[in-house]
Amino acid sequence: MARKQVNKLPLDQRVLGFIEERGLVVKGQTLLVAVSGGQDSVCLLHVLHQLQSELGIKLHVAHLDHQLRGKESDGDARYVAGLSKRLGIPATIKKRDVRGYQKKHGISLEEAAREVRYKFLAEAAAAIDADRVAVGHTLDDHVETVLLHLIRGTATRGLRGLQPVTRWGTAEKGLTVVRPLLEVRRDETAGYCSSNRLRPRQDASNLSLAPLRNRVRLELLPLLQSYNPQIVEALQRTAHLAGDDIDYLEKEAGRLWPGVAVIQGDTVIMDKKALLSLPAGMQRYLLRLAIENAGGNLKDIEARHIEELMQVLHKPVGKQISLPYGLFFTIDYGRYLLGKDLSTIPPFPVLTGEHLIKIPGKTVIPGWSIKASIIKPDELTAGDNSFIAHFDYDKIGDTLIVRSRQRGDHFQPLGMKETKKIGQFMIDARIPRDWRDRIPIVISRDSILWVTGYRIDERVKMTDSIKRILRLEFIRIGI
Repeated sequence: MARKQVNKLPLDQRVLGFIEERGLVVKGQTLLVAVSGGQDSVCLLHVLHQLQSELGIKLHVAHLDHQLRGKESDGDARYVAGLSKRLGIPATIKKRDVRGYQKKHGISLEEAAREVRYKFLAEAAAAIDADRVAVGHTLDDHVETVLLHLIRGTATRGLRGLQPVTRWGTAEKGLTVVRPLLEVRRDETAGYCSSNRLRPRQDASNLSLAPLRNRVRLELLPLLQSYNPQIVEALQRTAHLAGDDIDYLEKEAGRLWPGVAVIQGDTVIMDKKALLSLPAGMQRYLLRLAIENAGGNLKDIEARHIEELMQVLHKPVGKQISLPYGLFFTIDYGRYLLGKDLSTIPPFPVLTGEHLIKIPGKTVIPGWSIKASIIKPDELTAGDNSFIAHFDYDKIGDTLIVRSRQRGDHFQPLGMKETKKIGQFMIDARIPRDWRDRIPIVISRDSILWVTGYRIDERVKMTDSIKRILRLEFIRIGI
């Protein structure tokens, strides 16, 4: 009932209430208004002009000619310039080569237009010393965005749809985007323009079924309304509930983040034990937050990417998967690494000198605890840890040492018939150069048994006739 009473208010008063409730504008400042010439942005500009004195703000119009529609684009620019002049509002009107930007960056035309448009708006805002821009997104745009996120495979965060206030770009170079019409329907903006004789421009491309958003607007939503006439309201409620959940998660994530993750250069380092101690929902949220910190945004991150990360959290050290933005997620000892160049953060401590391994027993060297035990074949248990290896004890003897690689080192990698130099093996295994001198090499009788974490020697592998097994495990310490 309360909702119906609110909707009986004039559109401009509803927008005023929404602006004041959400704190969308700052009194005494200039607000940049993005105006394409279409009904929503024209309605937005006219309403803000009516409320200008009451809000205590100044307005400045920004219009970008994307150079995609020829004479129609020129007509849009002239219309916006004329409207701004009639309302007495200064305007910045520019042209940008969106197709050229699309070819240069290898993205879709829709994505290119959006990126170019927001870069232009950021530049226009900076030129007039404004820190925010108002855009004409309506409730219909909000609902369409929720559906688009569902189609593309979203997590809970995507169900929020459009927000009244968002930040575009970086903290140093960006702007605040506000959406005063977010609770106004598109047919209401059309009615407002008609009653105020504004005659906005018509964009024929909005009728094309090529863009996915247009298909959602023109085909999917009408179909859903045939099942539920109140589908817009239903999706709006879903978005509102998702928003409440995300607000809570964001607060909790902010509280937990310092105890779980640190940022070193361009890499996010997450404490494995701390992350795994949290509920799965918070793990997912912190992983998304880590990607956002490492990659700069979450634009191409889908629910499937987060689930891929969730599925490898318990995998052994060395497991790595790739993500958008050239990011890699790697499992290290006691931690997870997320970044573009993980070679700058070696998973191995510095290793100097030669160290005798006690058999059986525990040997502690800088950065490592080495456990050696002699077991029978029936005591062997399956495992999935690249820092545990098993050998035929009767072939290697009692004296083992561990050291870093040396010039001339070679061994016969498991599964190969010929020997190979350690240096070449490391190159073939794509081990980053900065890691190679840190990798422990286990040696017996001047023969290399194990390039720790990677491969044992073929000649000391277990066979069916084995009687005694040497089990070696390297455990990182001091991390």
